[in-house]
Amino acid sequence: MALLLWDQHTCLPLQTDAEVAPLARYRRSGGALVSVNAGYAPHSLDDTTALLRHFRAAVNAHPQLELASSLEDVETITGAGRIAVVFDLEDSNPLDGDLNNLAALVNLGVRTLLPTYNHANRAGSGCLDATDGGLTSWGRSLVSEMNSVGIVADGSHCGSRTGLDMCDVSTGPVIYSHSCMRAVWAHPRNITDDQAHACAATGGVVGISGVGIFLGPNTPTLEAMTRHLEYAIDLIGIDHVGVSTDFSFDFADFNDELARNPHLFDDSYTSWGPIQWMPPEIFLGLEDHLCQQGWNAADITAVLGGNFYRVAQHSWCSG
Repeated sequence: MALLLWDQHTCLPLQTDAEVAPLARYRRSGGALVSVNAGYAPHSLDDTTALLRHFRAAVNAHPQLELASSLEDVETITGAGRIAVVFDLEDSNPLDGDLNNLAALVNLGVRTLLPTYNHANRAGSGCLDATDGGLTSWGRSLVSEMNSVGIVADGSHCGSRTGLDMCDVSTGPVIYSHSCMRAVWAHPRNITDDQAHACAATGGVVGISGVGIFLGPNTPTLEAMTRHLEYAIDLIGIDHVGVSTDFSFDFADFNDELARNPHLFDDSYTSWGPIQWMPPEIFLGLEDHLCQQGWNAADITAVLGGNFYRVAQHSWCSG
């Protein structure tokens, strides 16, 4: 299989009339997988189910996109130079407090889930909380059930103690799907060295994101992304680092989210003006950029897709 680009988290507008055609901007000869967010803290199970059904129908109708239920699907779709699509959730609130809903969400294509989004909920604490109480008893049960049904536990947006607890209790790999390194840029959404070490110890992967305010002072460049990648690789090894754009296909929609839900964010999101993202067209140049930086082919393959593919091999249930 040709080098696979695996973007572990990207964001369409969270609306049931949203277009999925912009995902075709990831198209490349070697194929790509994109994990599309389908809900976060303000959403209920009904909200998320409606979004997933809309996204799935729209992907099915698009000639360059295809839903992937298994890794065999991923290989077939990307081998044909097309874009494989799966889904993720950025909070446990869409479960409506019922762990049995995880199985239904798996059937709708959800493959990763964050227990918390920036602030505390029933599962644990968020990265913007002043006090991190760690993973709750319900949160521990949540991680256990995710392990059982084939959903990967994701520590992005979680508090550091909560993320460490996830790594302690999970029987499968834990990822940070879209989290940069705090030692490189001290943003509260970025993760500590201890979090990265604990993630790697589970067999997991830290996915360096392309969001400007997480890479530096609103600098969504390949150079800034590479600084975080190389720091993470030096810290936890080449087998535990990946990439994820966290790209918002509708900047206005995200700014509306900031306005509608100010309690979910703080000035670390707004201090540098409007957030700048790395668009897919720039992201697709990462392979060439890393080659120019002297990276070898095996390391590029691991970071651009091989490592997240390995996590999926370990964690996904057959679809």
